[in-house]
Amino acid sequence: MKRLTFRARLTLVYGCLFLVAGLVMLGITYLLVADRQTPSFNVGYTAAGPGDAGALVNQISESAWDEALSALLARGGIALAVVVVAATAFGWLLAGRLLRPLDKITDTAVRIADAPAADRGLHERIALTGPRDEVKRLADAFDTMLERLDHAFDGQRRFVANASHELRTPLTVNRSLLEVALYRGEPTPEFRQLGQTLLEVNTRHEQLLDGLLVLARSERAVTERSYVDVADIVDHVVSVTDFDGLDVRVATDEAAVSGNPPLLERLVQNLVDNAVRYNVPSGFVAVSCFSRDDAVLVVENSGPVIPKYDVPALFEPFHRGSRTSPQVPGAGLGLSIVQAIARAHGGDVRAESRTGGGLVVTVTLPPA
Repeated sequence: MKRLTFRARLTLVYGCLFLVAGLVMLGITYLLVADRQTPSFNVGYTAAGPGDAGALVNQISESAWDEALSALLARGGIALAVVVVAATAFGWLLAGRLLRPLDKITDTAVRIADAPAADRGLHERIALTGPRDEVKRLADAFDTMLERLDHAFDGQRRFVANASHELRTPLTVNRSLLEVALYRGEPTPEFRQLGQTLLEVNTRHEQLLDGLLVLARSERAVTERSYVDVADIVDHVVSVTDFDGLDVRVATDEAAVSGNPPLLERLVQNLVDNAVRYNVPSGFVAVSCFSRDDAVLVVENSGPVIPKYDVPALFEPFHRGSRTSPQVPGAGLGLSIVQAIARAHGGDVRAESRTGGGLVVTVTLPPA
């Protein structure tokens, strides 16, 4: 059973209270009026008998008095009903006016909750004006909480970006020293193998830091936008990607969006790289884009079977699902970056496991 809204319940309380108060008032009035003695008349006739004039007058007076009391109840009840209806309507308007600040707080909370990312929309404030009553204190407390959360998320992003920048310098120095030591002179086979292993480890760390930087940058809403055709980006990414003998299927149609070209290229590149990396020999990669109500990009690939319960976790940073083997390189940031970039452009991304193995990733972006 659907419950009434708080405004409707408050109005119902107003109406019931007014009805009870009116009934009590009408009842007290009736009792006070009925408590008066019915007037009697003594007519000075000396004749006696069944047709006594005084008794007849008294009988008529009592009948008129009863009719007056009945009329009081009937007309009082009608007046009470009219006043209760009017008071209930007024109570509905009054309840709406009193609850308007709460509606503003609720609307702000819903907009923040419906934001595509957890930290998107935290810059909003209620900024309720008026006397400092209970509702104003609630709105101010909500604004203070939003401000602290906003600062906390900004600080987290800045920390990730600054830490990544600081760590890139020693990693670049390490790579340079390893390359000089490997390719200068004739190192022993053991030393060459050790150097190549260290270079691979260093490269993976560099890729991890690059992914963290892109993730921190793409989690913010895109402010500088330009006209971009996703079909052009798909054609470019497919042309420069090594598919290692996989069957490549490309179907592109115009899909114009307004966004940041480098970030959108990174989105497509990550999806294509994942489709190639997590595949099986003699498998396939299918990339298509088209424009419907939104611009849609679909990347499908064959591969190991992915349990449906494991699909949502693939978008979590550093999560490497059941489709990832220890031999496959990667930091587990590919789909996290894709999701962050899509949401920064006002879009979204979803993934579905294929029945025969592999994954289907669909990205939707607002049209230009």
